[in-house]
Amino acid sequence: MLIPIGGERLAATTYLPDVIYDGLEIDGFNHVNAWVNVPSGVDVGDVLDKGAKKAIVPLSATRVEELSQYPADRLAIASSSVALADLERFVGHVSVFIVQATTSTESEQAALVSFAKRVQSTLLPTGGICQVVLSVPSADTVFIAQQHKVGIDVAIDVDQLTLEASSSDKLNLGEAFMACVISDRADGLIPTMVVDQSNTALGLVYSSVQSVAESLKIGQGVYQSRSRGLWHKGATSGATQTLVAIDFDCDADTLRFIVQQHGAGFCHLNTRHCFGKSAGLTVLEQTLKQRKANAPAGSYTARLFKDQELLTAKIKEEAEEVCEATEKQDIAWEAADLLYFLMTKCVANDVSLADIEANLDKKARKVSRRPGNAKAKFIAQSGEATKANGKPAEPPKATEQQGAPVKDTSRIQMNSYTFNELDAASRSKLLLRPIINSDDIIARVQPIMKAVREQGDAAILDYTSKFDQVKLSTTCIKAPFPQESMILDAATKAAIDQAYDNIYAFHDAQMDRETLIVETMPGVVCSRFSRPIEKVGLYVPGGTAVLPSSALMLGIPAKVAGCSEIILATPPRKDGSIVPEVMYVAHKIGASMVVTAGGAQAVAALAYGTETIPKVDKICGPGNQYVTAAKMVAQNDTSCLVSIDMPAGPSEVLVVADATSNPAYVASDLLSQAEHGVDSQVVLVAVGLDSEQTKAIENEIHEQASRLPRVDIVRQSIAKSYLVHVDTIEDALAYSNAYAPEHLILHNDNAEGVVRLVNNAGSVFVGPYSPESCGDYASGTNHTLPTYGYSRMYSGVNTHTFLKHITSQQLTADGLNRLGDTVMRLAEVERLEAHRNAVAIRVRDIRKL
Repeated sequence: MLIPIGGERLAATTYLPDVIYDGLEIDGFNHVNAWVNVPSGVDVGDVLDKGAKKAIVPLSATRVEELSQYPADRLAIASSSVALADLERFVGHVSVFIVQATTSTESEQAALVSFAKRVQSTLLPTGGICQVVLSVPSADTVFIAQQHKVGIDVAIDVDQLTLEASSSDKLNLGEAFMACVISDRADGLIPTMVVDQSNTALGLVYSSVQSVAESLKIGQGVYQSRSRGLWHKGATSGATQTLVAIDFDCDADTLRFIVQQHGAGFCHLNTRHCFGKSAGLTVLEQTLKQRKANAPAGSYTARLFKDQELLTAKIKEEAEEVCEATEKQDIAWEAADLLYFLMTKCVANDVSLADIEANLDKKARKVSRRPGNAKAKFIAQSGEATKANGKPAEPPKATEQQGAPVKDTSRIQMNSYTFNELDAASRSKLLLRPIINSDDIIARVQPIMKAVREQGDAAILDYTSKFDQVKLSTTCIKAPFPQESMILDAATKAAIDQAYDNIYAFHDAQMDRETLIVETMPGVVCSRFSRPIEKVGLYVPGGTAVLPSSALMLGIPAKVAGCSEIILATPPRKDGSIVPEVMYVAHKIGASMVVTAGGAQAVAALAYGTETIPKVDKICGPGNQYVTAAKMVAQNDTSCLVSIDMPAGPSEVLVVADATSNPAYVASDLLSQAEHGVDSQVVLVAVGLDSEQTKAIENEIHEQASRLPRVDIVRQSIAKSYLVHVDTIEDALAYSNAYAPEHLILHNDNAEGVVRLVNNAGSVFVGPYSPESCGDYASGTNHTLPTYGYSRMYSGVNTHTFLKHITSQQLTADGLNRLGDTVMRLAEVERLEAHRNAVAIRVRDIRKL
């Protein structure tokens, strides 16, 4: 593919999919296809925020870790020479490698081709492959096509290009662009999809090198008719097209023209496209434009165009109705009204759908994020009490005009359903958790893990400084731990000790200490025995949090299993220390060190090892979405050979309650999980409750939640949670098994007898005096449990999490004689002669054949 350099000097290049802009004023930047050389002294993030498709940073002035905060698909690295060895360290951090060469030897070309194949072997997290671009002083179409064939794009200065016929010193832009396009037709024409600015197909035509060159020259849709030759679209009908962009598909055998269609439409039947009539927002925009130009008498739309106050009032009215709507059909109906009035305002001010979509795309390219808070007057009206990141919002400050801050006192209430009234689709939908899209998180995590793998301790210290704002001189605290790091008050120490004893007792009882021996037939003895996983890494969330319970739940089963090395990893406090509660637990479980780092960098240190931190065989423990993504990336990287405990998602609980339950107890159990985070989900399955009994629980939820310090979080999580009415306890457990909760709490008559019906759950809490909080801290069971429905196939962390089981077999001569014919026959069936022979050679001796 051709990529012009200095696109601002040749307007037609803005039609191409990729153009390099050099020395462009950032504030004036508005080209969606532009790669921008980052000027000296300008931040990469600023260039990306302005909407650059890619920011080009120079190799000589860039460190890998400086780029890790930005998405790789938005970054390009430029080298002044074919310095492939220096470019290698940026693989995985950028999507384009630009190399400059005044001359190109065969060995340089071969090395560049090899490099291109290597970097293109893995798709980017956001889709597509990495590009390798060779920047040359000049080129012809043969050279461009040759480079494209081996996976290399060509960049040349626009001064070497022309929109006129090719000359001895300049190359026609259309010919250069089409050098990479492949045709499988005898006439050499290229199928071309023509689409509007919303990417809606208008029709299928054909293009040639000549028609593309002409289209780029005049900035209009020009195609190649199979019967009439060069076809200037709309030349006779008036339905011309303004060219917006031109590109080709992944196989380079189909073109796409993006155009602004004028006149009646693309099709000769006077329709917008060749596939019948349009629908939706496109038709609305056309109708509004027609009304603006020539509205019928009495047209309501014409009245709106003339009366801006009425139009503004209608937009506010419909926005309010959308906010108040709760049912799917009502929301869609009100949203349609709102879109009508919004589009009327846009058309009245000559704003098109394409303008709106362009702004959406530009906003989507921002890499810096706004806090997302609503204005104070809307917070006061709607009761919004949290920021977009789920943390409590700062209440508006009182002023003379504003008065005292408005406190949200609206009712905190779950959604409610009756199971028997739901159709099959609604029942299935109810079982779904909120969708978690981890692609962006993984894309951010991978560069961090790669940096730790390559740079070791230096990367750990750098990321701890960057993310935790803590500058450390070492990555870990090694045992024996200093006594001053474990100083606790007597009550806290006693609580940890009692929790330790209970958890130890329960997990010690799980230990496999006996070898399983089975004689499957005379002379054939099979056995299975357990061995500890040697080195384990335990992630304990921390920083500002104090979570000795997580250290206990992970460290005790590892100690019981007999792991030879236990390594804790937890983020440091602002002074660089680790909370004494966690240090005390680390001492009790016999940890060899505590890694003073958190997030993806801590997981990477455990997975790959550094100069001071040993590589482990398994990583366990909860964490935020970055920790979870890092664990998944590590497990999928076969080169590091590490396993993890389980996938993880937001915390959740399902409570089963009947008429014998205590409403206050039920509400408290639901809220104990709802306060974890805005993405937590709690479910109440009500067995035969009437309206008064249901209302009693709902009242308790509102009253208890209103008194909680984390009420702002609870408001959001309860809004995503629900109550479902069922008729019988069997129906309740069937629903619970389908949902497969992390925590299942049974508040019903004969709760102990109901446990037999449980098939899927992380942990079960039986009866009114078994709150989930006890399992979280000190009853003895483990609180690291499968969420998001994974309890269908995963267990919570237990002693076996840190064990592996090995089988053995021993056969006597008589046993082999009895079994030999079976093994030989099966080996023959599978055509594995060496397998058959290994038995046959022994059987001959036994049978003295």
